[in-house]
Amino acid sequence: MEVKEVLKRIGVLERELEYIKRDLMHLRLEEKPKQKPSLFGSVCGGDITDEMIEDAKKDLFRELEDI
Repeated sequence: MEVKEVLKRIGVLERELEYIKRDLMHLRLEEKPKQKPSLFGSVCGGDITDEMIEDAKKDLFRELEDI
């Protein structure tokens, strides 16, 4: 076999793999989860305090002076 033939076959295989990946993604998108995921255990330690909420807001939203 010549190098050109091998490279052509590799190109064909690469395209086929891309088609298979695309088909797999479409199949996964069509599947619907049976149950909504739980957030249980997402927060370390006991209850969420007001201070934790305020800290999260400060991290998420900038002050108007920063704009």
